[in-house]
Amino acid sequence: MVAMNSDRPWWTPEAHADRQPLLRARGRIKAAIRASFEAQGFTEVEPACLQASPGNEAHLHAFKTELVGPDLERRSLYLHTSPELACKKLLAAGERKIFALTPVFRNRERGALHAPEFTMLEWYRAEEPYSAVMEDCCALLKLAAETVDNRFVSWRGVTSNPRAEPEGLTVAEAFSRYAGIDLLASIGTDGNDRDRLAAMAESAGVFARADDTWADIFAKLLTALIEPKLGNGRPTLLTEYPASEAALARPCAHDARLAERFELYCCGVELANGFGELTDAGEQRRRLDAEMDKKQARYGERYPIDEDFLAALAHMPPASGCAMGFDRLVMLATGAARIDQVLWTPLSSGK
Repeated sequence: MVAMNSDRPWWTPEAHADRQPLLRARGRIKAAIRASFEAQGFTEVEPACLQASPGNEAHLHAFKTELVGPDLERRSLYLHTSPELACKKLLAAGERKIFALTPVFRNRERGALHAPEFTMLEWYRAEEPYSAVMEDCCALLKLAAETVDNRFVSWRGVTSNPRAEPEGLTVAEAFSRYAGIDLLASIGTDGNDRDRLAAMAESAGVFARADDTWADIFAKLLTALIEPKLGNGRPTLLTEYPASEAALARPCAHDARLAERFELYCCGVELANGFGELTDAGEQRRRLDAEMDKKQARYGERYPIDEDFLAALAHMPPASGCAMGFDRLVMLATGAARIDQVLWTPLSSGK
């Protein structure tokens, strides 16, 4: 592992020399990923960062800006939190296998695994099931480790073998195994039972505030009791999320309370988030409105819904897609301790 003294600005020759091996590794991993996608017939696309809507997940916070036209007319725009909406428009336009390596921007995020600007690797397969992008995730993790000649990946003392067969675990199974909670007992077709989940959480040692919603309690349990256990020794594919926690994913055929959403975990770190994509525009609008209602209630703001995106869904083929945190992938493959170590020009703390 390469050490970095956080007291030195990244641009000093000494600090850069410490980070340089990691940055060189980043470049090799990026080149290997591009070559792998291109060998499979994917087209690399370049989604614009400026969008009418940054995305509509309740707990993601965007950077807002203003477009001033030649006539001085002003229009609010946002830096995207994900290229997802733009990529789906490209599928509607006729693309079938696409990938993007693009900067994305998220406010209120800073830490060992979070940066306000980072690189997202996102890809889509038209007419293919979401199991196909699950396989892609595991192959990319293995490729990253092999590219830098590491047999194992690690973070904060936890090690995983990227070549091992991944563990498949549904969200309900994970809650039962690691928290002793029957999650499905709190999920109904006409709404989730907040008080029932709160009682089960309390029995597991996680306490809900009076104003916590079902989703808040779910997130607390996932963060405190489950995520640290995932991807230890081998990668974990966490599947079948509650439909209420998967606004852009289609329902599971066997249980409409659940959705075709998965996440890849390694060493307790979430690396990727993928879906079997929802293409019903009416249902999509309802879900995005519900997400913005949550945001309004919790944070006192809401973002516009991209009407072009909803219109494009009528032309979008069935598809599966995935977003992977490229910087986190590099961190695990190289053993870096903080995301700033693998960013070429990390944002200064401003202190």
